[in-house]
Amino acid sequence: MLKKIALALVVVIAAILAYAATRPDTFRVERSTTIPATPERVFGLVSDFHNWPSWSPWEKLDPAMKRSLSGAESGQGAVYAWEGNDKVGQGRMEILEATSPSKLRIQLDFLKPFESHNSTEFTFAPDGEGTRVTWAMTGNNNYIGKVMTLFFDMDKMVGKDFETGLQNLGAEAQKPAA
Repeated sequence: MLKKIALALVVVIAAILAYAATRPDTFRVERSTTIPATPERVFGLVSDFHNWPSWSPWEKLDPAMKRSLSGAESGQGAVYAWEGNDKVGQGRMEILEATSPSKLRIQLDFLKPFESHNSTEFTFAPDGEGTRVTWAMTGNNNYIGKVMTLFFDMDKMVGKDFETGLQNLGAEAQKPAA
């Protein structure tokens, strides 16, 4: 009886692992909203890492998080590194492209709790009296990532944070500029 149970368990695990291999090689998480502010105003809040503590959904997860800014003051070449608790981990972002006020592309490298390298893009387009902001993250799914997608929905997990961040960004954009 134990052999049959063990064999059935091995078959189920093998089936799960085989199915995981068929999952997509890449992922994309994207959220959009319209913010009642000019593209220049919203672009400025995102292209300058000094502004991220006011709107980023991850900034408040670890009040003791260590942050360091280097490279350019803002825009292309600006670098933001962090190290914090289990909720924020450790990583680095670098702005690779800044086309004011329409597009921003960021290399996002997570080092802990797991290593991954993704690309993040913000686009800003006039929309009536506001700005349509789209925040997207793309990356490769290695085999472990494919297995994880069977148990965790990356779109729901990260998408929720993007929605919060966009909501915070909208609130920040409506404040008087300093």
